[in-house]
Parts: sequence; structure tokens; C-alpha cells
Amino acid sequence: MPDKTLLYKKKIIKHLYFNSVLSCTELSGRIKKSLPVTTKILNDLIEEGQVIEKGHAPSTGGRRPATYSLNPGLLYIVAVAMDQFVTRIAILNTLNNEVEREKRFELPLPGNKDALSDLTVMIAQVIDQSGIPKDKIAGIGIGMPGFVDVRKGVNYSFLQAPGSSITSYISNAVNLPVFIDNDSSLIALAELRFGAARERSNAMVINLGWGIGLGMVLNGELFRGHNGFAGEFSHIPIFSNGKLCSCGKRGCLETEASMLVVIQKAIEGLKQGRLSRLKPSLLEHFEQASESIIAAAREGDQYAIELFSEAGYNIGRGVAILIHLMNPEVVVLSGRGAGAGKIWLAPIQQALNEHCIPRLADNTSIEFSTLGYRAELIGAASLVMDYFEKEPFEQKRLMEQQSI
Repeated sequence: MPDKTLLYKKKIIKHLYFNSVLSCTELSGRIKKSLPVTTKILNDLIEEGQVIEKGHAPSTGGRRPATYSLNPGLLYIVAVAMDQFVTRIAILNTLNNEVEREKRFELPLPGNKDALSDLTVMIAQVIDQSGIPKDKIAGIGIGMPGFVDVRKGVNYSFLQAPGSSITSYISNAVNLPVFIDNDSSLIALAELRFGAARERSNAMVINLGWGIGLGMVLNGELFRGHNGFAGEFSHIPIFSNGKLCSCGKRGCLETEASMLVVIQKAIEGLKQGRLSRLKPSLLEHFEQASESIIAAAREGDQYAIELFSEAGYNIGRGVAILIHLMNPEVVVLSGRGAGAGKIWLAPIQQALNEHCIPRLADNTSIEFSTLGYRAELIGAASLVMDYFEKEPFEQKRLMEQQSI
């Protein structure tokens, strides 16, 4: 028989994680229990050292209510942010602060049959080195590129686990709950819970990375589509350039707008004698190349700015399609490439001026992520906390559903 008190404690912890500070009355409404019952559960959590009194809320005319927040050392979350070449792993506390500095690993995914086993070893290593007891870890959240089926726990593009799912493979190895999702969906989840899309009903979150990902917030909730594949913005066919895309089709958006294309054009331009502070030696490795071009653009390098302007205009053409289809309140620019900052705005706006109906474009703002490159890590942690209130037997059932 499930322990109902424990269940409501976990509900309170979950709501305090996502809202930072709440009063007893606010918690009562969120967990749908009476004020006396909520007060008793809250007092138990305070006695256990899991919740702390934070102060008082602003007065609304009567007595100012006490507010509460989580003890940062209550529990921890292992957050994993993957792209096609680099994996970052961090252990976060309930304030989404890193307990230790994030660890970065080179882990190429395309054609790598050992990627899943290598990832599992990396995760286990980070947990072991942290010294944090596993009973204080809520779970492991992993964001990854590709066609991710959240329900089955598989990725049809990378990290194949024959006879099993990714989630069950890693969970069996490290003995912790594991949850996965597409990297762009988790970036959108982070923006919805903590960032630029918070309290927005309809938002499109663009992940400017090696591809051009998209996470969609519809009616205040993350929208994944029927199988979790919604948001393949990179692969909308816009161009008649004949260029082969990573998906196997031709003319997709990412063939003219991704960070890989920006790097490729930078290398070609330097070979042709374009003047720039960029040096070929800085462009030999993808991550260093990306950081170098972004830094050059922010420091006013005309060639680097030109590269982002070309990519930005092409992304803007795709954004015009999104606005026509979805009529979002805001389009949030996030991910690795968003570090280039306001350089993106002018070319995207130019494309909207040329390709979007003004009445629609005028009601959609273009904003930058407030979370920066940490968005995917925060989204991975948020994914774990979305499942936190479920009873252990429910989590086990979920894991079994994710096993093929």
C-alpha cells in the first residue's frame, strides 16, 4: 500500500523545486490537500531538515504568510547534456547549482557502436567521484540528439541498445532511475520551467547547435508529438541547393544554417584568403571552432559576423514558417550558438520582414535564453523532477515500459 504521506511530501518537494519559494497556502492548492493537512506535512519536512522557512511573502492587506524553500542539500540530480560530439555531465542540487564543476567528455555519436557503454562508464565515474550517496540522488536525466522515443526509452538515431532500452541499460548499471529526451525538447523544458518561456502559453525554443533543433511549448506544456519526434526543425526542406543533409534528404534547413555549416564556411573562406582574426588552427575541432567563431563575432570580426548573418537569415526563413503555423508568443534562441548574442537578431528580423505576414510577426517576439548553454543540463534535471513524486513501483513500471 503506497505511503500517502510520503507521496505528498514528494509533491511538495517537486513544487518547491520548480517554484523556488512558496507559501503553505500556495502548496495546499498545488497538492490539492487542505491547509491543516499541508501544514502538518510541511512541518514534518521542516523537522526532517528537508524544507526551510525562507521569510514572509509581501503583504496583501493582512498578515504576511511565511514562505518555504528546499534545503539545497536535500537531494541531487545527475544531469547529462549530449550533442553529436561532446557530452557534459553535472550533479545539480535543488537550486540547479552544480555541486561540482561539470565534466566534459568527447563522445562522438555518429557510427559509434560503443557510445552507450562509454556514456554509462562516464556517468558512473562522475557519481563515484562525487562521493554523494545514491539514496540522495533523485535520478539521472539525459538529453541527446536524434529521434528519441521518451515512452520506450530509445533513440532511433544514436546509442543503440540491442535487446534493451537506453534507460534500462544505464539504470541496471548504476542502480538509479534514468530518463531520456531529445536535447531540444529538454532545452525547451528548461526555458518553460526556469527561463525565457516561463509563464508563456505558446513558445518556440530554437536550439542553435550542430543542427537546428526545436522544442515547442503549447498551451503552457511541452509538446512532443505522437512519438516524441515533434520539432524536427532542422529537416524542413527549404532550399533547392542539392546538399545532402544528415537525415539523408536534400535541401534541409540545417544544410545552410547549422553551426557545422558555419564552421565549414569559415574554413573554406580562410582557404580562399578571407581576412579574419580566425586562424585555421582554431577550427580543427568542432567545439573549439564553435567557441572561436562566436568569440570572434562578439569582438567585431567582420567575417565571423558575416557567417552568422547568413545562417541567421536562413534560420529566419524557418522561423517565418513556424510563426505562420503556430502563432507563438515568443521565439527563444537557445543552445550552443546562442552565445553569439544579438548578432542573430538583425538577419532573423530581415528574413521575417521578407517572408512573414506582418500582422503575425508583429505579435511574436524574438528573445534569447536566460539560461545560456546550461539550458540542456537544467532541462535534464527538470525531466527527473517531473517524475519525482511517483512511487517507486510506478517508476519501476515506467522503466519496464521503456524496456523493449
